[in-house]
Amino acid sequence: MKLVTTIIGFILFVLFFGFALKNTQEVDLHFFLNYELRGPLVLMLLAFFVAGAALGILALTPTVFRQRRQTSQHKNTIQALQSAAGTASSQPQPDAVNTR
Repeated sequence: MKLVTTIIGFILFVLFFGFALKNTQEVDLHFFLNYELRGPLVLMLLAFFVAGAALGILALTPTVFRQRRQTSQHKNTIQALQSAAGTASSQPQPDAVNTR
């Protein structure tokens, strides 16, 4: 399985590297207030991809922390219930026995 993953990674690297070599022309990005940024197309695409990934991770951060906090609260509740059940009766009590 590791060999297949390595081969797929190598193929993807070659494809993306070929894409980068084919798109080296200069591009202009025009922002507000007459701000202009000039650079190779591949670097612009890479920069915006990285910025989008970083913003996506930042957007998910509060959700991840909330879920971790809830998970730890649930674990503490389960441990408290298990310890309370363990100290209440160490042996199970039999059901009522009818002798008729």
